[in-house]
Amino acid sequence: MSSHRKPADGFAFATMVVLCAIWGLQQVAVKLAAPHVPNLMQMALRSGVAALLVALLCWFRGERGLLRHGPWRPGLLVGVLFALEFLFVGEGLRHTHASHMGIFLYTAPVFSALGLHWWVPSERLKRTQWLGIGVAFAGIALAFGGGWLQGGLSPEVLLGDAMGLLAGLSWGTTTVAIRVSKLSDAPPTQTLLYQLVGGVALLLPVALLTGQAGPISMAPVAWASLLFQGVIVCFASYLTWFWLLRRYLASNLSVFSFMTPLFGVSAGIFVLNEHADLSFAVGAVMVLTGILIVSGAGLLRSASALKPEESRT
Repeated sequence: MSSHRKPADGFAFATMVVLCAIWGLQQVAVKLAAPHVPNLMQMALRSGVAALLVALLCWFRGERGLLRHGPWRPGLLVGVLFALEFLFVGEGLRHTHASHMGIFLYTAPVFSALGLHWWVPSERLKRTQWLGIGVAFAGIALAFGGGWLQGGLSPEVLLGDAMGLLAGLSWGTTTVAIRVSKLSDAPPTQTLLYQLVGGVALLLPVALLTGQAGPISMAPVAWASLLFQGVIVCFASYLTWFWLLRRYLASNLSVFSFMTPLFGVSAGIFVLNEHADLSFAVGAVMVLTGILIVSGAGLLRSASALKPEESRT
């Protein structure tokens, strides 16, 4: 099927810009609703809303029994990893800024590239990509250490940043788990449903046990945030992403994802009036540069491998 996928065109680029803007705004949406709905409860509710919508879509399409008859072992794994990712996101946003979370969460391509290097022979990292990984981790070290040494970041913010990094690691591990398992050939709705069901099944009990199930005050901003997260982010944008992956080369699309942290940082600064100190700003630029190098190397390889007729597609 990969032979029928084409290089990214103008439509793919425009769609990726919209998706990256949506993904960059989700941390800000969580922050805006936090005074009304605790973060972990938001994570559970949005997963539940999206899981219901995906289940209805599967029912409408006649795709029944996707969870029962699918590859449930890797499905269980990606469900747990998805829950961990948003557990770290929800907890991390209690301690750090949305702009910080927007950078550290989207280190996921670096972690997935490292995992795929070890598990998939065709995904071995090239020298340029190793350079990108080194630049990204140097940026992480600067964002953490520079702010700490200058007294610009509190231990609480650093804890939230660390959780953001763990969220990125969880997301990157999810990508590897899907790539090396039977889920790589499964319908997109099936993979997404495993993740969303795992999210609500694990995050809701954690929210209850940690006292983050309430109190809930459904103010207009809370309704807007939860609908945005559940319907737009977890349902519509994820399915659109899977739709693109079935039609375009994955390496072509992934390089555009570096725009997401740019939208996230910008939204944190302009919507939430967050402040970025110099060390974090320089570190963030280094992280984005590293992500671009790692993802861009794959784009260049796929472009050079295209046949003349494919390049005209």
